[in-house]
Amino acid sequence: MTSKTIDSYRNSAEIIKGDAECKKMSVQLLEELGLPKGLFPLENIEEFGYNRNAGFIWFIQKKKIEHTFKKIKQVVSYATEVAAFVEKGKVKKITGVKTKELLLWLSVVEVYIEEGSKEKVTFKTGTGLSESFDVSAFELLE
Repeated sequence: MTSKTIDSYRNSAEIIKGDAECKKMSVQLLEELGLPKGLFPLENIEEFGYNRNAGFIWFIQKKKIEHTFKKIKQVVSYATEVAAFVEKGKVKKITGVKTKELLLWLSVVEVYIEEGSKEKVTFKTGTGLSESFDVSAFELLE
């Protein structure tokens, strides 16, 4: 997905500008979906968009960032544009997010919480590999 894909969902989307408001709205959305509130620890967000009809979200931030989830020692890279489709307990067809495994950067394509298990969140890469972690590793840092 690229800017062109984002543009195709803009018309009927709720679009928020400014870092503080974007963070607030993204946390509310993650909470509504039953996902960890610290899943997208982005910085300097310029725009957050959510097309409820299509279940499509996007973030545009000033620059790419790398974030380390300290509890699991996992490094994740977020591009300037991050986009995905969302539904209850799941973020899928993700673009702009990569995780570092040994010396390789692998695209994260899906994040979900298994039905009936609110303690584990699973990350699936484009290679088909998946790994589950405690939800507490993705708590929102104040």
